[in-house]
Amino acid sequence: MNKSDKIKQKLARMLVSAPKLSLALALILCAFLSGFVPKLAIDASTQTLLLENDKDLELWRDITKRYKIPNTLVIAYTPNSDLLSESSISTLAALSKDLAQIKGVKSVFSMLDAPLLLSSGLKFSDLLGTIPTLKDSNASKEAIKAEFLSSPFYKNSLVSSDFKTTALLLTLEPNPGYNEFIASITALENTLKNSENNATAKTLLKEQRAAFKAYRDELRVAEHEQITQIRQVIAKYNQNSQSRIPHQASSSQLFLGGINMIADDMIAFVRSDLVTYGLATLLLCSLCLFVYYLQLRYVFLAIFICLVCVGVASGLFGLLGFEITVISSNYIALQLIITLSVVIHLINSYREFFRKKSSFSQKAIVYLALKERMSPCFFAIFTTIIGFISLVFSDIRPIISLGLMMSASITLSLIFSFWLFGSIMSLLSKKSVNTVFERYFSLTTLCAKIALNLRARKVVFAISALGLCVGLWGISKLSVENSFIGYFKENTDIYKGMELIDNKLGGTVPLDIIISFKKDKKEPRNSSLDDEFADEFASSDAAQYWFNERRMSVLKSVNEYLKNKEFIGSVNSLADLLEVGKELNEGRELDALALALIYSSLSGERRELILTPFVSIENDELHFSVRTLDSDPRLKRAEFLRTLQNELNELVGENAQVKISGAMKLYTNMLDSLFSSQINSLGFVLLAFFATFWLIFASLRLAIIAICINILPLICVLGAMGLAGLSLDIMSITIGSISLGIGVDSAIHYIYRYKRELAHFKDSKKAIIASHASIGYALYYTSFAVFIGFGVMISSNFWPTIYFGALTDLVMFFMLASSLILLPSLLLSQSAYPANEQNKAKTINAV
Repeated sequence: MNKSDKIKQKLARMLVSAPKLSLALALILCAFLSGFVPKLAIDASTQTLLLENDKDLELWRDITKRYKIPNTLVIAYTPNSDLLSESSISTLAALSKDLAQIKGVKSVFSMLDAPLLLSSGLKFSDLLGTIPTLKDSNASKEAIKAEFLSSPFYKNSLVSSDFKTTALLLTLEPNPGYNEFIASITALENTLKNSENNATAKTLLKEQRAAFKAYRDELRVAEHEQITQIRQVIAKYNQNSQSRIPHQASSSQLFLGGINMIADDMIAFVRSDLVTYGLATLLLCSLCLFVYYLQLRYVFLAIFICLVCVGVASGLFGLLGFEITVISSNYIALQLIITLSVVIHLINSYREFFRKKSSFSQKAIVYLALKERMSPCFFAIFTTIIGFISLVFSDIRPIISLGLMMSASITLSLIFSFWLFGSIMSLLSKKSVNTVFERYFSLTTLCAKIALNLRARKVVFAISALGLCVGLWGISKLSVENSFIGYFKENTDIYKGMELIDNKLGGTVPLDIIISFKKDKKEPRNSSLDDEFADEFASSDAAQYWFNERRMSVLKSVNEYLKNKEFIGSVNSLADLLEVGKELNEGRELDALALALIYSSLSGERRELILTPFVSIENDELHFSVRTLDSDPRLKRAEFLRTLQNELNELVGENAQVKISGAMKLYTNMLDSLFSSQINSLGFVLLAFFATFWLIFASLRLAIIAICINILPLICVLGAMGLAGLSLDIMSITIGSISLGIGVDSAIHYIYRYKRELAHFKDSKKAIIASHASIGYALYYTSFAVFIGFGVMISSNFWPTIYFGALTDLVMFFMLASSLILLPSLLLSQSAYPANEQNKAKTINAV
């Protein structure tokens, strides 16, 4: 008896010798850790979908600070009458008033507050005075409508091109503390990179992170309350509209949009999915277990062990300060699936020994089941951990978190499954097992017959080869392409609001373009400035020289290019002022003198509205605030951004440098990084699996077979995605590592059993038949449980989760077929066990 057998015997004997004490200790530990479950927080902010060390993220934060870009929410308002009708204006005024009273809303900007420059008959010199708005303008409705539809400040942004929808911009109170915490934590992290032994910096970093988490959690509670109150106001006006016109389809509608709203909705989705996945998985798996065994003791036992494992893991994560994100919210369903897989193998082993050793005592049968399943379950979980731990190669915090959480949770599942199964089953009395399902269900028998038939095996190999070729072809067509709006179902408010804003109000996803001018030492003093304006320029001397022909030429050419660029909706820049100023200046373009005068003379509030968001004289920059049409199915984001960068570089030439940032850029960077990191991690996973198989099976050829039967299903599914035009997203991109980690369990259990049966029968065909009649059922039971567990994800409102569940189900289906048909076919058709190895097989009873 080798050392590993002795260890297994001791562990199994320890679990069954004192079951009451063992069970009590397990429950005490479970109760202790479960007390920390309420501390498990949810983090679904957009920060969790960004690269940790993305240089564009630093640029975006700098842009936000420099140009004072506010945090805003958008409400799209479509009244049932003309936008300028009395009822629409009164509703807009009342709505604005109600929204302005909500805590945290700094201001509300609507059509009523928009300065009417063109329709009021103003001249250029009037820009520095009082400008009328819709509230006090004497202009006709036709003139006002014409201005809203033609002004670069308002068209396709504040109002839709059909003049049926308008936007209310809610500027939220700034939270400078958030950025201050980020800056402080980043500085401390950089300090530690340069000096890892800096104990003071480590302590400060730990304190800052704890303080930031507390601050952020308070902020999110306030933001959620704010979003809730805004939605209550919106609901009130929607209900009022519908009650007034119950039979009219065109009754007014209001939809909310904005980053804060998306984050709040995603947190709600995560919470809902946690409950949905958990309950649905438990209920459906309970039903399956009852169908399999027709005995309630096994149903209750399996569900109890699953609940304990999830409670222990969740409590540990709460204790360690882990946070659930949109991606890692799947950990409960994943852990339930894997735990159930381990328990099913233990139950099946117990039932098998019960039939063979019916005269043995209950504890003896439980002991045999624990000992027999210890090695294959350990190696199955070990390989699954390899699959999940590969996710830490990503630079995305939620992906890393999922890898760490799943590695820890399934380790706990392995420990507590054996611990609780051994303790509880040892306390239960012996009871005859019901084998109706095994006697009448012939799937495993059919699979064995296919593998045993030489002609059928050739068909299996041909289909596998075809699947491999088609899969590789499809993989070559895969892309990492996603839209924010495409993440949500069409019946959700978040989708409806984003679609309306995207199609009628200039787009949803922001993009920031910075043109940084290079210093020109030969640049002359601006001769067009007259000495009579010296007083106006006294406080801002730089303006005299900054607004010159070179910069204004770049401004106009870039602005024109962006407005005509496909997939770009709204474009706001300093050029809007030039365009309006030209009309006010009797058709003459504003020169450097006029622009410098405006810059120097505008009040602080007017300057922040018109100039500060678009020009930084101190940094010699122009800022273009762009929104992209996220819902356009033709938009290929990575390609669009590359083209945009190249064409802008060519347009500005050597005079300036182009920098692109914003939500689209940051998210595209994340997906590109995730794709490359997952390719690298798959290589690591396959090498680790191969080494593990070689160690377990002590055979190079068996290791190669085990790797091949697990890679093929994944290639087929990823290829099917490519051929179907489905893009990889934040969740489906992890299918490779996760599916390999879970699916490889079947190969380990089957080959392990096959070697035992081969040592007994000394005949490959008999070993295949015996393996299918025993471990084959366990593989089917566990695979079907996995299938159900991932299948419940289809109920989500989040499309990445839906695709993840459906595609993983498809992978697991192919992996089951691969384990029950292709694997035995390969075992029978190759010389992994020639005569000399069959003689060695007599001594092989365990790994």
